[in-house]
Amino acid sequence: MDLPPYSPGLHKLVTLHVDKTSKLTDSKGFVAITNSILEKYELEKVGAVVHDFDNDSFTISYCLKESHICIHTWPEYNQLTLDVYLCNYLQDNSQKVRAVMADYVAYFEAEIIKDFEINR
Repeated sequence: MDLPPYSPGLHKLVTLHVDKTSKLTDSKGFVAITNSILEKYELEKVGAVVHDFDNDSFTISYCLKESHICIHTWPEYNQLTLDVYLCNYLQDNSQKVRAVMADYVAYFEAEIIKDFEINR
C-alpha cells in the first residue's frame, strides 16, 4: 500500500467564558450547531453521545471519521471546555480545525480564556 507521509493532526483545546448561560444549558442547540458545522466542513459523524446533568449543564462527544469534537459546560461558572481534533490522513486539516473552533466561539459569543494547539 502506497501511503502519503505521516502528518500529525491538529488538536485544539479551549476554555471559554460565556455570558449567555442559556447556551451552556442548551444541549439541543449545541447538537444543532454541530450538525451545521459538520455539513459546512464536510466532516463525517460516526456517532454522538449526549448527557444532560441535573443542573442542566451537558457533556457531548462526537466521534468523527476524522477524529472527534467534545464539550463540557459549567453554567454555574459561565464556562465551557471544548476540544476539536482532526487527523491529517489524506489532507492537512489544520485550518479546518481552527475554522470549526472559530464557529463555536462565535456561536457561544464567547471570550477565550485558554487556547491550546497540539500537533499530534
